[in-house]
Amino acid sequence: MRYLIAMTGSSGAVYGVRLLRALKGERMLIMSRTAKGVIEHELDLKPEQVAVFAETCYEDEDLFAPPSSGSFLYDAMVVIPCSESTLGKIANGIADTLITRAAAVCLKEGRRLVLVPRETPVSAVMLENELKLARLGVTIVPANPGFYSRPESVEDLVDFVVGKVLDQLGQGHDLFRRWGR
Repeated sequence: MRYLIAMTGSSGAVYGVRLLRALKGERMLIMSRTAKGVIEHELDLKPEQVAVFAETCYEDEDLFAPPSSGSFLYDAMVVIPCSESTLGKIANGIADTLITRAAAVCLKEGRRLVLVPRETPVSAVMLENELKLARLGVTIVPANPGFYSRPESVEDLVDFVVGKVLDQLGQGHDLFRRWGR
C-alpha cells in the first residue's frame, strides 16, 4: 500500500510524526512551510528528522511533483494535522500548493482522503467546510482522543487519534484498547 501523508501548519505535529512511524507500507510526505516551523517549535525536531520516516518527500511549493497528477497512483492521502485554512482550500477547490492539489486529485479520482483537523473551538464556516467535504466522501477525523481506553500519558492520547486514522486506512494496530476489551 502507498500513502501520501501531508502535514500542515496546525498545532499537533506529533500526530503526523506518530502516523508516519506507525503506518505500514510506502510513505510519501509533504510538509508545508508552516508545518516545518511547527515541528521545530512543538517537537524540537528539524524537518529532516521527520522526513526520515518517509520513503519520499516532496516540497509543498513543487506543483510539478508526481502527486499533483491523477496518473500518479497511491491508495490514500492523510492530512495530519490539517489546518482549517488547508481544509477550507480543499473544500473550495483551491489547489495552490502541492498539498491542496494532491487533495483535489484525490477528490477527482475518487481516492480515500482523510483529514485530521486540530482546532478548537470551530466556527460555523469551519463546520460548513467539514460538512461539505464529508458529503463528498472525505473522512474527517478530528484530533479528539477518547478516554475509555484510560490513557495514562500524552503518548496514549496521541496513539488514540492515530489509531483512529489507521482504522480508516484499514490497518490493524494495537495503539489503544478498544471499547469492550
